[in-house]
Amino acid sequence: QVQLVESGGGLVQAGGSLRLSCAASGRTFSNYGMGWFRQAPGKEREFVTAISRSGGSTSYADSVKGRFTISRDNAANTVFLQMNSLMPEDTATYYCAARVGSYRDYASAYNYWGQGTQVTVSS
Repeated sequence: QVQLVESGGGLVQAGGSLRLSCAASGRTFSNYGMGWFRQAPGKEREFVTAISRSGGSTSYADSVKGRFTISRDNAANTVFLQMNSLMPEDTATYYCAARVGSYRDYASAYNYWGQGTQVTVSS
């Protein structure tokens, strides 16, 4: 079992930046591939980015490539999502997710989820 708690969401103007954090507790953090997903009202949850257990490999949705960066600190049991050049269409609840083993880019592959943090980008 691993417990995940996201933080860092908020209201920001278009073009601004936010840094989300996801703190994990429980089992050995470095055993878990980690992902960030988001869900806007009336829409399905969508993949944003994911990172390998070591942090050496990452994957991004096309919509965020070049603007978002995922990273992790296994010593601190934390994964980060740096979001730059934010756009109104990035408005959503952002969820951190974990799975044992390699990361995946679809939600059903993940066993553990945080409660989500709201990101609102105003135009």
